Amino acid sequence: MTESFVSQPFSRRNLFRGGLILGAGLSLGGGLTACATPTGKPGPDTVSLAMNRSMVSLDNKLLQFDAALTVQRAVREALTTIDTSLKVQLVLADSFELVAPTQWLVHLRPGVTYSDGSPVRVEDVDTALKMYSQVSGSFVGGFFPEWPTVGKIDESTFTLDTERPVPVLDYLMSNILITPAAQNVPEDLQGGVGTGPYIVTEADRGTGNYSLARNTKYWGAAPSVESVNIRFVPDESNRVVSLRSGEVDVIDAITPDAADQLAGLAGVTVERVDGVRLNQLFYNFRKPQGHPLADARVRKALSYAINGNALIDQVMQGAATPSRGVVPGILDGAIETGEYVYDPQRARAELDALGVRDLELKIIWETGEFAADTDIMESVLQMLSAVGVRATLQQFEPGGDISTWRQGKAGDWDILGNGFPSPTGLAVTIMQGMYAGTAAKEETRDTYHGYIFPEISALIAKGSEDPNPVTRKETLADAQRRIWETWPCLWSFVPKTVIARNNRIDGIGLRPTNSYDMAAVTLRA
Repeated sequence: MTESFVSQPFSRRNLFRGGLILGAGLSLGGGLTACATPTGKPGPDTVSLAMNRSMVSLDNKLLQFDAALTVQRAVREALTTIDTSLKVQLVLADSFELVAPTQWLVHLRPGVTYSDGSPVRVEDVDTALKMYSQVSGSFVGGFFPEWPTVGKIDESTFTLDTERPVPVLDYLMSNILITPAAQNVPEDLQGGVGTGPYIVTEADRGTGNYSLARNTKYWGAAPSVESVNIRFVPDESNRVVSLRSGEVDVIDAITPDAADQLAGLAGVTVERVDGVRLNQLFYNFRKPQGHPLADARVRKALSYAINGNALIDQVMQGAATPSRGVVPGILDGAIETGEYVYDPQRARAELDALGVRDLELKIIWETGEFAADTDIMESVLQMLSAVGVRATLQQFEPGGDISTWRQGKAGDWDILGNGFPSPTGLAVTIMQGMYAGTAAKEETRDTYHGYIFPEISALIAKGSEDPNPVTRKETLADAQRRIWETWPCLWSFVPKTVIARNNRIDGIGLRPTNSYDMAAVTLRA
């Protein structure tokens, strides 16, 4: 008699074989979009990037998955940026100074123009902030405890004013990309004018393919690479083959298996750094009272079913670290609050004690949300089944309509496979975006999946406003401990940032934010 997949010893080989078996019965809400491998090697002055997720925009009001930062900031820039050490650096501003608890004095760098030759104006910053604030469900908006207002002093000097102190506003403004006021709208921009080292020559939102050319009016040092081609290649094997053949130069979000194939291969380098992204199986906090998932005890009991260490060791082969807190440990201000424990017998016992039987869960995610996502999700389904929980999976195409599901505007779901970065390198950024929900934010669906705990939001607000770094960290540490007690995730982990590149490419200073400065990239002869 053939042994069932669920009863077999847990191993990576079984996971993959089981994935094929389980896949036939899964509810896949969006299939994978086929995409041919790019053909033709890039020219001697061209870099070709193959990305695992479709870039539906060259703006970041709604879209800011990690690798997109490289391309978005090659076209548009912010007043500041976050470097490889997760420290703030000036870009369009040449000074950014806190002059009062609720006021920053900013001066624009002289001589900076857009690619059309027009100068960057104070009004452009003002309009950018207004456009970001008007977007419903804004990714960036969740980072800001409040939106600053612009007070123009002269043509190049202005203040950023807030009602309450925002002592990390210089970090937060690294997320506000500046574009001419007349061309900005409260939505993701597809093309247009920026101050970055490259301009857009071709854009196809449907395919996720773009072409960039060197901006001859760039205010900084001219980039050595003449043009950049961006291609959406969802299938990892196609990306790997394309890199090995020289058809593309850089691929991102590769699995450990692919990294092993490429490591040591002549002409290819695999680069890794610790990441700032928290990947989670996050619960839907929009469930009504009386629903099992509205009870933190149920949420915690379910987590005992997940063998997170095995997933990291066997599926991801160590390319991630287990979460020991509610934000990645690399972030400034992060603390350890606890860890996920695998104990399926305890999961069954606690669910029984709570009267939870015949529980059915729906898990949704977007393809490419994290490396080996399908294998992980199918494994989670198996683990839940082992404790008597019936789960179904719904997978969405990249660039599809999962955003409306996340906001509770489409179908119902119970657990979301998602990732949330901290592009500022600060713990408070993720805390603002994920855990500082309010009833007012929920009206516009700007909470993180309905997560609203007023006492936690108040602590985060208090900490984020404190100009004293010592007491600020103490308050935020208290908030993190309280967040952990609410048990917001079935499981979470922190992936390492991994890319593979052709050795003809040099100058990639990979940042923990899974991005790099495209202007610094060089090509070897």
